[in-house]
Order: sequence, then structure tokens, then C-alpha cells
Amino acid sequence: MSVRAPGVGRSAARGTHLVVAGLATAAVLLQLALVLAGSAVLDESAAPPLGLALVRFLCYFTIQSNLLVAVTSWWLAGDPAQDGRWFRPVRLAALVGITVTGLVHYVLLRPLLDLEGLDALADTLLHVVVPLVAVLGWVVAGPRPRTTWRTAGEALAWPLLWTASTLVVGVVSGWYPYPFLDHREGGTAAVVVACAGITVLFLLLFAGAVALDRRLRPVPADGR
Repeated sequence: MSVRAPGVGRSAARGTHLVVAGLATAAVLLQLALVLAGSAVLDESAAPPLGLALVRFLCYFTIQSNLLVAVTSWWLAGDPAQDGRWFRPVRLAALVGITVTGLVHYVLLRPLLDLEGLDALADTLLHVVVPLVAVLGWVVAGPRPRTTWRTAGEALAWPLLWTASTLVVGVVSGWYPYPFLDHREGGTAAVVVACAGITVLFLLLFAGAVALDRRLRPVPADGR
């Protein structure tokens, strides 16, 4: 049985997705501009050469999750009732991925950072503002229902692939986007524990998304 909360119409849903898309896009573009300007990222002591910095920029889970939110939200701003065989897992991956981005940053990364000015603004947008508005946007504007266990299984492929490829690249190159994935920081056991914990977090969030998708009222509502 669905929760009896008022369902927003297409116009309100379109506006909600437009706000989320705009914020996610602005956050990514601001961080990109800072990388182009030579800013170091996270706990880097110095920014790498520009070409390498741009490649690494795209390797961050934070950037990928924000990009997924931006792309799917722009899509929904055009059609708030958007659906499709592959749209569903991509949209779910965006929502769960951006939630993990916010939670992991708050617990594991924020204590490492001492940012000021535009760097602090970009950090807040990417890790706090966008995760919050993306989740709230889904609660308000959906689209729902769209999530099944099959959808969750397909969406899980992205974070698993990202983790595996990141660890392989780290072993080969010596560069890890996040300190908790670097075995030189706390040992291999610490990396295993971190990966296991984050995987469990993903599974719990996917299960929660499936449950809420079935319980919350379908949106957008018919009509304007």
C-alpha cells in the first residue's frame, strides 16, 4: 500500500528536476574549473600535470555520481515521466550513488580536508547540496514506480566495476582517488574492510530504494 501523500503534477516535477540538474551541473563545472586552474584535490599535496589531472577528475566516484544525477535529471526535466529498459538502472544508480557519495564523504573524507574559498564551495556542492536535493527531488517528483530487484541488481554493476577498476589502476599506477582505498595508508585489511562496508551500504540503500519505490505514492501525477 502506498503512502497517501499528495502527488505532484508534471509541471512541478519538471521544475524539481530542473533545479537538481542545474545544481549538479554547476557543481561539476565548478570543480572542473578549479582543476583546470591547478587546484589540488582532496589530500593531494600538489596538483598533477593538467592532462593527468583531467583523467583523474573523471575517475572520482564523486564526479561520476554527480554526472549521473545531472544527466538523468536533465532527461527528466524534459519528460518527468521518463521510463525505459536502461533508464531505470541508470537513474537508480545515480540516486544511490550520490547518496553514498554524501555519506562516505561525511564519515571518511571530511576530517581529512581543510578547504577554503571556491574549493570549499565546490566540495559542499558536490558532497552535501547535490546529494540532499537529488534524494529530496526523487521523494517529491520521482518518477515512481520504477524500481525492482532486477533494476537494483543492474544498477549495482556500476559501483562494483568502479571499485574493481580503481583498485587495479591503483596497484599499477600508485594513485588512488580516495585514501581509504590505498593499502599503503592503513594496510590491505583496512582496504578490505572499507570496501566491504561500502558494499553493504550500497546493498542496504538499494534495498531501501526498492521498498520505498513500492510504498511511496506514484509520481508524477496525471495532468499538469
